[in-house]
Amino acid sequence: MNPLIPIMVILPICCALLLNLFHNKDKTVKILAIVVGLVLPIIPLVANYGLHYFGGYSPLIMDPGLASEVPSLITGSALNIFHPAITYTFASAQKIFIFILGIVAFFAIFTSLNEIKKPSGVYAFLMFMGTASISAILLSDDIFNLYVFFEIAALTQVGIILCSGVERNYETALKYMLLGNIAAPLLLLGIAILLGLTGNVNITDIIYSLKNGLVDPQNPSFLLAGGLIIFGWLYGSGLPPFHSIKSAVYSKALPHGAALLQAFSVFTFLALGIIIIRIFSYLPLTQWVIIIFSLMAMILGITMAIMQTDFKRIIGYLAVGELGYIGLGLGMGTAFGVTAGLFQAVNEAIITAFLFIGFGTILYKTGISDTRKLGGLLSDNPWVAGLVLMAGFAMAGIPPLNAFQSKLQLVQASIDAGFPELGIIMVILSIITFMTFVKVFYTIYLRPRPQDLKIINETIPKSTIISLVAFLVICLVLGLFPQLVTDNLSQFAQGLI
Repeated sequence: MNPLIPIMVILPICCALLLNLFHNKDKTVKILAIVVGLVLPIIPLVANYGLHYFGGYSPLIMDPGLASEVPSLITGSALNIFHPAITYTFASAQKIFIFILGIVAFFAIFTSLNEIKKPSGVYAFLMFMGTASISAILLSDDIFNLYVFFEIAALTQVGIILCSGVERNYETALKYMLLGNIAAPLLLLGIAILLGLTGNVNITDIIYSLKNGLVDPQNPSFLLAGGLIIFGWLYGSGLPPFHSIKSAVYSKALPHGAALLQAFSVFTFLALGIIIIRIFSYLPLTQWVIIIFSLMAMILGITMAIMQTDFKRIIGYLAVGELGYIGLGLGMGTAFGVTAGLFQAVNEAIITAFLFIGFGTILYKTGISDTRKLGGLLSDNPWVAGLVLMAGFAMAGIPPLNAFQSKLQLVQASIDAGFPELGIIMVILSIITFMTFVKVFYTIYLRPRPQDLKIINETIPKSTIISLVAFLVICLVLGLFPQLVTDNLSQFAQGLI
């Protein structure tokens, strides 16, 4: 039992509740949020790998004292190794994912506390509660427990939109909730069918039942469960047909909120995608379903981004498209491909937060996100413009930044897996992404300034600049030393395949 494993979830929940309690006390909110935000990425670095059984209820095989009091009919069956308690798993991949989630959460919260004139305990509550929910989703080996936090995460995302004060944010929040009222129950129905077929909600136990013939993977009900869970996965991550609403969610949040929301989408995509691979790899169509929806996300994401004039919506569509690279890695079905996909997920969470907060400085200075009304802002803050430019280069996969390494590995993996066409598509779409970003950057920073453009805030908060520099450093470090992440991810990928 490792007490630090549940702390990764319990600490941000407790912090969220306290922030909501002290929401009128600005200084208390700032101190508490920053201290806990700093601790969040540290915990996964110091925690030991292992399992945590809530309530102490470990499998019978690990509790000889209790097993001796149980009839041999039970200890001699599969029940001896099944997990009676909600189980959290913490290994090399979870360590990296929760660390990166903590980094993004800290800088998003750190930025928000200084860009918002009056710190909101409610807003910070939602950010910490969402972070706790995604951490639980990444750790949980219990698919029903995962669903519970999936719902909590969805509600916190709606709350973050509602707190933004952006025009028509209530409409977007309502649409997202209505779609969630369809997708989430279908996900729950898929989980219920799995429970009915296997008698388990523990993912490891479900896989054991399938591998050892306790459940027939050719059962039509098993196929139905797979379809329902995949539908919930598409909603949670923002893949088609939910790409438009997910992009709208990002655009109706404040930039620091959008940075964290995208990280939520990335890690929800990963958690459910890995579960789909683990449980439904017996179905021959699983690999192709992941690849097809990923390709659709990439193509629709970049196509829709080109058509937008609001830079928040542009980044939102580009972020949805970038998820497709992760899906292609998972769908290739090779250890190298999965490793590259997981590495791309880590990079995307960092880069998209970098972009949202970077372009958020434009919104902070002008109150405008429509690119048709912007221009000539390079002279105001050339250093910040340079940081935004580096964020765009990172997303497009320009060396020596981190996405270059992960996208190069994805192309290599596609060739090794016998899908060179996927590599060609990835290269073409990366070039189009770069061109789209350059167009936006030119429109905002380089073309002549409109005469009616007014500057609301002359000075950008130091916390925002610190966050941008930190993201750039992380992008450079992972670009120059990708093995810091890929060595651990490859171990996980080999065990998954």
